[in-house]
Amino acid sequence: MYNGQFSTTFASKNYHLVMKKVVFLAIGCWLLAVSSCSERKEQDAKAPVRVKTEVATTTTSTNGQTYVGIVEGREATAVSFTGMGVVKRMLVNEGQAVSKGQLIAEMDDTQARNILSGAEAQMAQANDALERYKMLHDNGSLPEVQWVEIQSKVAQAKSQLEVAKKNLEDCRLTAPVSGIVGKRLIGAGETALPSQAVVSILDISTVKVKVAIPEAEISGIGANTSSMIKVEAVNGSFTGGRIEKGVQADALTHTYDIRINVANSERKLLPGMVASVQFAATESQPTGQLSVPVTAVQRKADGTLFVWTVASDSTAHRTAITTGETTGNRITITDGVAEGGRIVTEGYQKLSEGTKVVF
Repeated sequence: MYNGQFSTTFASKNYHLVMKKVVFLAIGCWLLAVSSCSERKEQDAKAPVRVKTEVATTTTSTNGQTYVGIVEGREATAVSFTGMGVVKRMLVNEGQAVSKGQLIAEMDDTQARNILSGAEAQMAQANDALERYKMLHDNGSLPEVQWVEIQSKVAQAKSQLEVAKKNLEDCRLTAPVSGIVGKRLIGAGETALPSQAVVSILDISTVKVKVAIPEAEISGIGANTSSMIKVEAVNGSFTGGRIEKGVQADALTHTYDIRINVANSERKLLPGMVASVQFAATESQPTGQLSVPVTAVQRKADGTLFVWTVASDSTAHRTAITTGETTGNRITITDGVAEGGRIVTEGYQKLSEGTKVVF
């Protein structure tokens, strides 16, 4: 009896000791996890936010406004077969340079060759008859009416032969002008219809850069306003030529389309490329004022305007500002930011007061 009670008491003590160890171990793991989470949160909170910035500088009379434009071809020519048939071969691809007279595509010419063979046989028969009847006509043995009829048949056979030759030639499609293949609209094996465009050829020896200008600024741009055009796709700069101004504004954006002629003898500029267009400043453009992108300016709930500025310790702060005129995609700041101040232009959505930033 005594031994049984002793065994039970001993087992109970061991059980309690094990349970205490388990509890202490669980508490230790929990404290360690909480500590790790706190450390990670502190590290995440201290991690700087990457942003793009711009140093506020004043505009001068030598710097005009910059706009975004799209390169357009000067003229597009739709090239098509004159007859109906199955396209046998396409010899050009989109974006390929072609010269005037270069073969672009071929149509199945089996039927055209058969028609030509028949026309040649009729022509040979008509010429043979003409030679035989000519001897009778020269001897006075052939009535004039029959001689005229034979001559007419020869003329008809010749006409049919010329048409058959032209039909065979039309099975080969050649480039009517030099340029760049814009779109290939039909492939080998497809049926081409008369006047259905097979390819379009773009004349890009001179291109046009299309730019949308706000109605408040269109009066400051004339036909001879100088411009500089930069295209990142070709890493080049080009001098703009004569400007064509649209006369009807877009109903939604209240902008006018203008087109700047640009020489493109090396054919580097292709339709669809994005261009940065800078016009020479005019007297109506503001000078001596700070200018920032319009998108960098934010509005509070009370209607006041502010920008995110970066202090010397790389922290971001809301800075109240007063704005002036908007020109292109930039707006002038008349108060709130000093020249040389660094302003956040991209990534400000992730900022709060005092956030550490890198740029």
